[in-house]
Amino acid sequence: MARDPHGALLALNRFGFGARGGAASDFSSAASDPRGFVKAELGRPNAALLDAPGLQETPALAQAVFDYQRDVKQQRELAAKSMQDMAASGDRPVTPEPRPMADAMQPKMPPAKEPPKPLNVIQKTFRAEALARIQRATMAESGFVERLVTFWSNHFCISANKGELARAWAGAFEREAIRPHVLGHFNDMLRAVEQHPAMIFFLDNQQSVGPQSRAGKNRKRGLNENLAREIMELHTLGVHGGYTQDDVTSLARIITGWTFAGRNGKLAPPGTFAFNPNAHEPGPQKLLGKIYEDTGVAQGEAALADIAGNPATAKFIAAKFVRHFIADDPPPALVAKLETTFRKTDGDLRAMTLALLDSDEAWRAPMSKIRTPYDYLIASGRMMGQIPGDPQRYLGGLNVLGQPLWTPAGPNGFADTNAAWAAPEGLKLRLDIASQISSRIGDAIDPRALLDVVAGDAASTETRQTIERAESKQQAFALLLMSPEFQRR
Repeated sequence: MARDPHGALLALNRFGFGARGGAASDFSSAASDPRGFVKAELGRPNAALLDAPGLQETPALAQAVFDYQRDVKQQRELAAKSMQDMAASGDRPVTPEPRPMADAMQPKMPPAKEPPKPLNVIQKTFRAEALARIQRATMAESGFVERLVTFWSNHFCISANKGELARAWAGAFEREAIRPHVLGHFNDMLRAVEQHPAMIFFLDNQQSVGPQSRAGKNRKRGLNENLAREIMELHTLGVHGGYTQDDVTSLARIITGWTFAGRNGKLAPPGTFAFNPNAHEPGPQKLLGKIYEDTGVAQGEAALADIAGNPATAKFIAAKFVRHFIADDPPPALVAKLETTFRKTDGDLRAMTLALLDSDEAWRAPMSKIRTPYDYLIASGRMMGQIPGDPQRYLGGLNVLGQPLWTPAGPNGFADTNAAWAAPEGLKLRLDIASQISSRIGDAIDPRALLDVVAGDAASTETRQTIERAESKQQAFALLLMSPEFQRR
């Protein structure tokens, strides 16, 4: 079979995380059959699932957070009681009088030990989840399935900055609601996402109460439309998807009672999805021209299924999918092809993904998109053949570059266009990161050999000459990290 160096670069950069260094021969394998190289990951059973040692499920993490919060509260109460006891006994902090010189030479008594602080299980969990995700992306053959995970995780995003539960749940949310469905059906992913405690907590649906429900009448609490609005605007139909404010309100009523069990476990085991009939708005609801009878939690599930199958959803998802992988201005013909596949297959995401890979447009489009910060850092680690044992450098780099892991500024996720990542300040920060990486590597790696690893015969003459003329290996390595062959996809 004829070699296709440019096709290999597209296979590795456009659809994956770049070639791996070390003993891997990714570029050579991709050059022999670019499409087959990318498709190979799709045929592996459970390719997207992540079950690293030590990672816990959402309910167990909720219990750990509740226990941590209890321990912190108890410690504060003990400290406050100690201060109150001192005040009641008349004790006051006393400034010690100067001691004689001979006294001052005596050994001082060790200070009283403070009670041990509770282990911050929240940050420990976040780092463990981050490490598992980064290691998987670094070790994957092409990384295409992991790219699918990052796309859908950003599409259905939560923010770890929402609170302690969100930070502890961020990785589990992705493992439980996203990964099992990236090659499944959109409706299944949609239901898993909207019923996951992390999404309910992030968009405050546990606070949404039907005005005419038992709880609404007793507590005078009302609807919270956050989740309903984002389902329609960001997750399915899109902002121009043909719905109205009345539809948002109707969907909000339909999903009242969708919550998660708290620390007392009254509705279900703590940290699990629960339906609270006392908070659910009674009666039928009209949504997008259809009446949904009050069937409890099934009322919302039926509404989600119909929204998932709406033609506007197919169009919105297809355009966003093509924009992510191919171009900021997605080719209309390719969008139409994926939209048709989505509709004909009832939202089969594997079929839509294969339609993308099988299209000539996906392989002819120029490499105009720039890697996101996450893609950039993962590609750097892959190129050097390094499997991280500590996530901190990656997490720190993502913070610097403006894409902190699982922490977008809003429910619309991180931007997916060059305008967000190719600005001069952003590129300067990338150069700073490249310089830091090259200074750590020193002269241990030959940048010219690495250029062959990541770009092979597809590397331009200009890039080769620039690297060869560098004043040092460290400078050459930094230039490689900033080259079009490394930055563009």
